[in-house]
Amino acid sequence: MILINGEQRDTLEITDRGLHYGDGLFETIEIIQGQPVFLTQHLARLKTGCQVLHIPYPKEALLLDEIHQVSQFVIHGVLKLMLTRGSGGRGYRQPEIIQATRLLALYPFPDYPAHYNSAGINACFCTSRLGLNPMLAGIKHNNRLEQVLARAEWRDEFQEGLMLNLNEHVIEGTMTNLFVVKNGVLYTPKIILSGIKGVLRQLILEFAKTYEIPFKINDLTKEFVLSGDELFVTNSVIGIWPIKSIAGQSYMPGFLTQKISQYLAEYKISEKDISC
Repeated sequence: MILINGEQRDTLEITDRGLHYGDGLFETIEIIQGQPVFLTQHLARLKTGCQVLHIPYPKEALLLDEIHQVSQFVIHGVLKLMLTRGSGGRGYRQPEIIQATRLLALYPFPDYPAHYNSAGINACFCTSRLGLNPMLAGIKHNNRLEQVLARAEWRDEFQEGLMLNLNEHVIEGTMTNLFVVKNGVLYTPKIILSGIKGVLRQLILEFAKTYEIPFKINDLTKEFVLSGDELFVTNSVIGIWPIKSIAGQSYMPGFLTQKISQYLAEYKISEKDISC
């Protein structure tokens, strides 16, 4: 099912700035038994992105109604919620009156093997680099060519690739955030000059505060990442994937990775109970 500005159709105005310039934002939301998972966090990030890009945030009641329309009969799927600046003439200048486009599209849940969450995945370091842009770092805007090029670097031998920025700091995976456990401390890269502040990344940092897990948000080099005791990547659809191999080194899902996975599972159950 696809809704565009509340209507069931699958065509977009050819003048939409999301198509011409990637002038918009998106959220990718897991749906379980008709319920959007982490919806509060997704909408909060969308609202932040709208503030950064100066795109009017839709009336939340309208947005929630459209999300319900698309999700209500879904057993397990993925909702892509996209918001663009809407239509405008040729050229970069924004229209005087912005009428944002809301696009909601439903997809089947990806058929990832269960052992990715338990035993882990094989990862690589990508040669494609993330640019430096503090104005856009953190938000999930539609311009994702860096990730498209990085994802083209491998086929089936790896399940994720880690990306560095132009300062040679490891920032994230092509579709995930990165965590490193070393000497009992949880590390994750700074998202100041590059990268996306993932919904699950923020939730895990909140777990760390609540359960008194020592954590640091630092600039991480490739050497530091490889020296970690445990590595794992996260996003709101896959959850947590431990990394079992990268750059010729092997790792095991350790105590903290398993503990955080347990916290996440318990949180999802509690959130589902509240939303029902």
